[in-house]
Amino acid sequence: MGQPLILALDQGTTSTRAILFQADGKPVCDASRPLRQSYPRDGWVEHDADEIYAACVGVLRDTVEKCDRDSADIIALGITNQRETVVVWDKATGRPIHPAIVWQDRRTAEVCDRLRDESHEPAVTAATGLLLDPYFSGTKIAWILDKVPGARRRAEAGELLCGTIDSWVIWRLTGKEAHVTDATNASRTLLFDIQAQDWSDEMLALFDVPRALLPAVLDCAADYGRVTPDILGRPLPIRGVAGDQQAALMGQGCIHPGEMKVTYGTGGFMLVNTGETRPHSASRLLTTVAARVGGRTTYALEGSIFVAGAAIQWLNEGLGVTGGPRGAEALARTARGDHGVVVVPAFTGLGAPWWDAEARGAVFGLTRDAGLAEIAQATFDSCVFQGRDLIEAMRADAPSAFEDAALRIDGGMAKSAWFSQRLADLTGLPVHRASYQETTALGAALFAGVGAGVYGSVEDAVKARPEAEVLTPAFDTVTREAAYARWLDALPRVRS
Repeated sequence: MGQPLILALDQGTTSTRAILFQADGKPVCDASRPLRQSYPRDGWVEHDADEIYAACVGVLRDTVEKCDRDSADIIALGITNQRETVVVWDKATGRPIHPAIVWQDRRTAEVCDRLRDESHEPAVTAATGLLLDPYFSGTKIAWILDKVPGARRRAEAGELLCGTIDSWVIWRLTGKEAHVTDATNASRTLLFDIQAQDWSDEMLALFDVPRALLPAVLDCAADYGRVTPDILGRPLPIRGVAGDQQAALMGQGCIHPGEMKVTYGTGGFMLVNTGETRPHSASRLLTTVAARVGGRTTYALEGSIFVAGAAIQWLNEGLGVTGGPRGAEALARTARGDHGVVVVPAFTGLGAPWWDAEARGAVFGLTRDAGLAEIAQATFDSCVFQGRDLIEAMRADAPSAFEDAALRIDGGMAKSAWFSQRLADLTGLPVHRASYQETTALGAALFAGVGAGVYGSVEDAVKARPEAEVLTPAFDTVTREAAYARWLDALPRVRS
């Protein structure tokens, strides 16, 4: 045998990808397929669960077939997935009883509002670390049971199963043998007690979800069964599973308290590892399971930025800046120094730590000599300042986790060296820019490598990460804090 190979399956919101990694973390080959979304009503977002599974099988086969390595060297499969998206299916036939309801879907907003008005949110947060929001899975599951004729009766009779996308795909890949999930995905459902590490009877009763529906919860590195031989020509052990943001946390090597990453895509997700002690956020950040390996649970604080890369897209589409993201960056770099313009891109409200869905975007500080270049630079800076808002909230919630902190970044915006340096300058933190951007798939592979014994521990696994470029802050404190003060002054003006 050559160097062991680990296959990673990354099932995302808009595409499905498989990547084959060597044990040293080097990618060998990959394949991807787009994923269609449907919008049956305003605020509703759905996927075809059968289409998701077909795409998973397709990219796994494509990746193995196009690789010139011996398939016998592939020793394990790791899976990562879009979190919170749920499927309910018939246990006997394997057919979904309703399209998958996607994490972006808002159809259960009224239910969440009612439960909040009834003062249930403190109990929900105490058990799950989450807030009452349709983003999470619990109300989605209950909606399907209530709206599909006969579903609730069948669920209580044990005729139906449900799960996040990882559960659905694993159940199918293993020939209907394994109904399982991992602790990170379970922690995003509103149904899982993150301290007790078990489904919460209190939350199951509150959201009216029968326990019989739910999968067993395993460690991120564990035995999830085997892919049936008809898919890849031989059985393949599934040895690692994690939700996408937690997989990226692993792929970025954030396994110790204080290590944090932010993924800058359309929006942004920031997580900081807080170790084995569960933090309690006074800033309305989410507390989530970072990983569970060998029965040892580590936690993370998580904050979401609603608009990051989408703000750069707005420069192109809304303001007519040509050349895509690169054109927007080139324009931003020509802005005059200390221009004082502030852009708040609250197109769909403000995310953590403000949680203001009614806030709307605005541009402040315009003068006669301010132009499109200054607005462009302020738009890039808004992505930095939203991140700093999260950093300050996390620092307040878990001060001991922020000793010698650095920010590890990935995602589309991290491909820009200029933006990455701007991030260091305006946060005052060293920025570790990933040299390999598919950190989510890499994290899934590393978890599977631990589960398969390729690596002796999580610490050994993260040594397989590629080296990152380190960018250090260049702005002086006065310049940095003056810029952030302007941002903080603008925020109340857009708040509802």
